[in-house]
Amino acid sequence: MLKGLDVKYLKHFFQFAQPYRRTAWIGVAMLPLSIACSLLFPWLIIQVIDGYLSHSNVDGLLTPILYLVAVLIVSYIVDTTYAYNLRKTGQHTIADMRSVLVSRVLKLPRSYFDNTPIGITLSRLTSDLETIGDSFVQAVVGLVRDSLNTIALLIMMLVIDWKLTMVVLVVMPPVIYLTVYVRNRLRQMHQITRSALARGIGYLQEVLLGVKTVQLYRAEQEVEAKYQSYTDEFLAAQMKVNKYDAILFAFISGVTSITIALMIWFGSGQVLEASLTLGVLIAFINTLEKVFIPIRDFTSQIASIQSSFAAFDHIEELFVEPLEEEGHTLLPSDEIKPKLAEFQSLEFRNVSFRYKQDGPYVLNKVSFTLNKGHQVALVGSTGSGKSTIMRLITKTYRDYEGSILLNGIELSHIAAEDCAHLFSMMMQDVHLFEQSIDFNIALGKQSVGREQVVEAARYVYADRFIDQLPNNYDFKLDKNGANLSVGQTQLISFARAIAQGGQIMMLDEATSSVDSITEDLIQKAMSRLYQDKTVIAIAHRLSTIKHSDIILVLDKGEIVERGNHQQLVEFNGLYASLLNESKGGSLDQINVINM
Repeated sequence: MLKGLDVKYLKHFFQFAQPYRRTAWIGVAMLPLSIACSLLFPWLIIQVIDGYLSHSNVDGLLTPILYLVAVLIVSYIVDTTYAYNLRKTGQHTIADMRSVLVSRVLKLPRSYFDNTPIGITLSRLTSDLETIGDSFVQAVVGLVRDSLNTIALLIMMLVIDWKLTMVVLVVMPPVIYLTVYVRNRLRQMHQITRSALARGIGYLQEVLLGVKTVQLYRAEQEVEAKYQSYTDEFLAAQMKVNKYDAILFAFISGVTSITIALMIWFGSGQVLEASLTLGVLIAFINTLEKVFIPIRDFTSQIASIQSSFAAFDHIEELFVEPLEEEGHTLLPSDEIKPKLAEFQSLEFRNVSFRYKQDGPYVLNKVSFTLNKGHQVALVGSTGSGKSTIMRLITKTYRDYEGSILLNGIELSHIAAEDCAHLFSMMMQDVHLFEQSIDFNIALGKQSVGREQVVEAARYVYADRFIDQLPNNYDFKLDKNGANLSVGQTQLISFARAIAQGGQIMMLDEATSSVDSITEDLIQKAMSRLYQDKTVIAIAHRLSTIKHSDIILVLDKGEIVERGNHQQLVEFNGLYASLLNESKGGSLDQINVINM
């Protein structure tokens, strides 16, 4: 019944359930009592009918009836204890799985998020896990109990009257065959439904994030049509699931009715011949329902389990997805941390990189050196490789060719957490959380106190607008800072980079999309920054970048010119021509010209 992958998933689940095995064993301990109650009930019915009612004897009848009531009460308590403890175990297990998966997702490399829509990942962490929690645990709990109970009842029936039991056993093979067949079909259909649902959620998430663009360009109908296609795919697969579910349910219900009819016909003849008592026949009919109802319920249980296994297939992808550091040879932290305590140098030696194995190179044999206290500016048109250099330095991407040395240590041999304290980055795309300004600057780190937050805001002149807000640093932002201007969000991002205390400040298009007043504040902060920090900057205004120790001019992934501002102007090459095109203004303008 179970395939290799199913067993693997069960083992995976039970590994997470280990901390709660005591609770689980309390539930499992109720199984024998539950089965005993199921066996006692038909036996007591036989005693009541054959021992008392068949002989019109009511003396002492109260005692077996009280036994029946007691068995029912005990059965209720036992089944409740059984179900509660196992489901409690299951829910705690799912909660732990969710925590582990979220932790893994946060450590996945940037390339995973480039290739996987956020909505699909959210579907794995929410919908798929809930399917396992709601369906898998309850279905497995019911399936185990019902299977053992059914076997025990069949054994009891064989002991009481093997001829009547054979009527039941004759119809079992076709039921088992159809159940196995439908199980395999359900597994395939649930795979399709889970995949269609994940794609639909992923697409919907993208649409909602860009809903303003959709509305601006009146693309609602096209978006609706695309989403409807995912919905139709999910609906078609789900209808097939319902079809197979209904076929199996109807078949087992029909077999149950036919078997009861056969038993009544065959048993009635035996009762008339006095070879079978009426109590045994009634007990058999009552027991037969207890045998076939679980078999009938196997349909929904199997459907739930198959849906859970399909969800396991998707979740397993997150468990096997390599983390940032996996597959790389890392040096021990205690060996390299002293060497990384203070930044000394960063060197690129013939570094080449491409985002995909069969893709084009976006960097080609790039070499340069950045020493402590110096400033490097990266200049070039869009797609020249500037941001890629930043991503390699911060270990956002790996598997580069050549060598990147940080304080003389190969970067690929350093764990990200061991060098993270060296870097602070102000990115072009700012993300702010629905939290206070204090949280957005400190990112909730206990190591960054309120004094450091305030000092960082003053450093970048963000205090000028923060002091005017209600509650100042406790002012709560709307989603992604929607209740602030673009320039204000950029200043908070700048303050965040300062507050994190990195020794190397990395600035990626820091003055893009801001108003002139905010740009002026950022330029003042950057002038101060150039005096205090080691800086790597991408395409900022000429007034700041011309004071860099070295300017690297990139074109199609290669460094085509290098030198300071005066040297490059005198060289009269690409840099000089870009300056002439921009009329001596902003290097942001250069990027626009060369798009």
